[in-house]
Amino acid sequence: MQIVKKSLLIVTILTLSFSISHPQNKKLVDQVAAVVGDKIIMQSDVENQVLQFKAQGNTQSNLKCQVLNELISQKILLIQAEKDSLEVSPNQVESALDRRIQYFIRQIGSKEELEKYYNKTITEIKEDFRGLIYEQIRTQKMRNQLVQKSSVTPKEVEKFYNNLPEDSIPMVNKRIELNQIVKYPPENKRAESQARKKLLDLRKRILEGQRFSTLAVLYSEDEGTASKGGELGFRTEDELDPEFAEAAFSLQEGEVSGIVESAYGYHIIKLIEREDEQVNVRHILIKPKVSPEQKQTTINRLDSIADAIRKSETTFRKAAIEHSDDQKYKRNGGLLINPRTSSSEFELDQLPPADYEAIKNMEVGEISDPYQSQDENGKSIFKIIKIRSKIEPHRANLKQDYNMIKKMALTKKREEYYNNWISRKKKDTYIHIEERFDNCNIKTN
Repeated sequence: MQIVKKSLLIVTILTLSFSISHPQNKKLVDQVAAVVGDKIIMQSDVENQVLQFKAQGNTQSNLKCQVLNELISQKILLIQAEKDSLEVSPNQVESALDRRIQYFIRQIGSKEELEKYYNKTITEIKEDFRGLIYEQIRTQKMRNQLVQKSSVTPKEVEKFYNNLPEDSIPMVNKRIELNQIVKYPPENKRAESQARKKLLDLRKRILEGQRFSTLAVLYSEDEGTASKGGELGFRTEDELDPEFAEAAFSLQEGEVSGIVESAYGYHIIKLIEREDEQVNVRHILIKPKVSPEQKQTTINRLDSIADAIRKSETTFRKAAIEHSDDQKYKRNGGLLINPRTSSSEFELDQLPPADYEAIKNMEVGEISDPYQSQDENGKSIFKIIKIRSKIEPHRANLKQDYNMIKKMALTKKREEYYNNWISRKKKDTYIHIEERFDNCNIKTN
């Protein structure tokens, strides 16, 4: 349950700064809605945001007033950023602009459709929005700088919790902590050779005239792109596996690479298009298969480790440090960290399916039988897992959920600080709002 009622955040404005779902936006007759210092808010700025929020299901009757109020706050932040000489690097702007353009290309279907919609080239569209995105990043940076020094003491956390109405104290789902020991199957040169041979055959068929996209649909083992003919969409170099990126950026348009080995397996890559510092490629991924012999060898090894732990010949923590192939977690005894929360606790629906199936009937302290799973790159691994702790569903309390309540208290304190700061600045800033917004009752000097 969300305790702090949020305003229409600048973050949302950052994400939805232009619309491709409302062609009627093009027909707006633009006019000034408000003036803040030396900054102007146009009617189209307000209308575009209202349409976006309505598209998201927001049906509040005073939505237009809320949007205008938030845009005024954004301009005040921008004025302050200029006073503080708070700058944003060109690289930050270009990176954000590229991400935004790619998001809308994926949303509308293709680069050509986006260009057709705006009746402009991608370069011209970028030019139109570069200044806007610069302002938005700058204002968000200013807001973050304003509140980042805020902190909460244990007494403030306790007071915040004690002042919460009982029906506002959130329910906490069941949570568990897990330790794991991971083993990769031994190298299988034969399987690697078979994967390479298959890719060489596919490459030959492509060079002889068969469509890359058709063969990708039929043979690629990348579940995320196979159905799209292996197309990744535009990606920057740092968004790709290093070996994959090196090969992709060295290709000419239409060229097909040789075999490329990455952390995911083996690929052949075809460059569709290159634009500035991005490439759009197709690829076919083949992963070396784990043989029955490899599988049994790995399971036997994990069985031996689990048996030694159960007989108290070693501890799970010590065994993980000595034997686990998981370089990310072995040093802390195999204790898993939840990437969503940066804590060691997981809700059950946050676990990978294989892990959930392994632990769903286990008790605290039990060790699973060895089972097959995948690492973050999709490679086959085998592991045993132990439930370190289990917390049953309950209403949040300071003893079990202190960090969560602390975050709630800090969020509230920062929100209050920001709102008070904006209120003070509104009294010191020239703000003129057009008469048609008089019913909004936006407090200014």
